Amino acid sequence: MMEHVNKSYPFTAIVGQEKMKTALILNIINPLLGGVLIRGEKGTAKSTAVRALAELLPEREQVEGCVFGCDPADTGLMCSSCAEKKNKGIGLEVISSKMRVIDLPVSATEDRVVGTLDIEHAIKKGEKKFEPGILAQANRNILYVDEVNLLDDHVVDVLLDSAAMGVNTIEREGVSFSHPAKFILVGTMNPEEGDLRPQLLDRFGLVVDVAGENDVAKRVEVIKRRLEFENDPVEFSQNYEELQKELCNKISGAEQMLKKVCYNDNILELAAKISIAMGVDGHRADIGMIKTAMTIAAYNSREDVRESDMSEAAELVLPHRMRRRPFEEGVMDFSKVKEIIEDR
Repeated sequence: MMEHVNKSYPFTAIVGQEKMKTALILNIINPLLGGVLIRGEKGTAKSTAVRALAELLPEREQVEGCVFGCDPADTGLMCSSCAEKKNKGIGLEVISSKMRVIDLPVSATEDRVVGTLDIEHAIKKGEKKFEPGILAQANRNILYVDEVNLLDDHVVDVLLDSAAMGVNTIEREGVSFSHPAKFILVGTMNPEEGDLRPQLLDRFGLVVDVAGENDVAKRVEVIKRRLEFENDPVEFSQNYEELQKELCNKISGAEQMLKKVCYNDNILELAAKISIAMGVDGHRADIGMIKTAMTIAAYNSREDVRESDMSEAAELVLPHRMRRRPFEEGVMDFSKVKEIIEDR
């Protein structure tokens, strides 16, 4: 009898869903992209891809015993406790660990998400006592929210604020406490169960729509690989070890390359023209398109942003930001973007 092993499905073994996989990878390379919302029916490997990506990444250093998993080398993003020890010259114990996927349940209350302050303790002892919430665990990790459209709007607001600021601040009765909350936000949802409010939708950096495979050969491959994995997860994973290492190295290289990527005025002008032509409100889309195109260039080991990068970025950044008329499907006519790029 084969011993059961708790093994994640390899990221590189996922069949199809290229846009979803790319959007997740781009957020790992550049967490400033603002997370990704994956919309689609159940059973399209959304959750599998998120967990598999975290498993693929290399280990990184963190302060042992710190609830926020602070980076011992980054003083600017440390919690107050670690920063105080560092300033006093007290050595921080360091361990290596992988990035984790922190799940946020749909039923989570605001207190469960942001944490709580013990006001009574603060009054009696004159010191802050903070009970960490989900955002504390999420620091330097992936925060995964399944069925994000069913979350309370106020909780989604808090999540998106923390994701944008990289800090969680909790205030109760005039007492406040802040801690680092720098995470990669991944939301998944089935649009048939209701949509997110446009104001919240706009705050997600990238959006990808996924569906089940319609190609018979690809569908057969999905079934075949899943059954092989369930039969012997260890052997199946070993078959993808080389591909996993290659992708891991490519992501690490892209993180370094991103600092060197540059763009010219033509690229900025192209972003503005695309946003105007597609009827996008505000400037988030323009800025998001440039940042995404830079990350795509880094992922392809290039220091310059090209028009092809802008085309790919537009597909990820624009669909959820376009104005929709009543009863109109949120499907983007991408031919307009291609025309703008080709006319240059």
